[in-house]
Amino acid sequence: MSSKSPAIPPMNNSIQHPCPSSLPEDTLAFAERIFDGARAGDITLLTSAIEAGLPVELTNASGNNLLMLAAYHGRDQLVRYLLSRGAQPDRLNERGQSALSGAVFKGWTEVVKALVEAGADIKAGKPNAIDCAYMFKRDDYWQLLGASVADISPDAPKRIP
Repeated sequence: MSSKSPAIPPMNNSIQHPCPSSLPEDTLAFAERIFDGARAGDITLLTSAIEAGLPVELTNASGNNLLMLAAYHGRDQLVRYLLSRGAQPDRLNERGQSALSGAVFKGWTEVVKALVEAGADIKAGKPNAIDCAYMFKRDDYWQLLGASVADISPDAPKRIP
């Protein structure tokens, strides 16, 4: 079980970002192409863009970074690449969710392995990865997470029937 420092918090809303509607259409189209590429696991597109200077922590309006999008969609090769380029495995989106809890929820075992191997905090976010494994009956993940039923948060939602 990880005993790391607290998870990286969600994006700070006090930081002034340009309003998406004020950005040029071609910039918005490029950003959407990159986010779609993360969802689709387009490692060629993402590798080229990151090597050309695209921030590995590029984040959409919902606070989902490239790693979260790739993890949620089961793109294990892209997840490993993004982690190798410095993506933060404990980053939380605007809802306080982590890439690891999303991968546990969706049942993407290879993504869960990659994130755990990269040191992702199993207690980051709400619900955290342990609580997601409990809620969604992913009992096969206990060993992978290095956790047990005893680690479930007292306020974890009930198991899905």
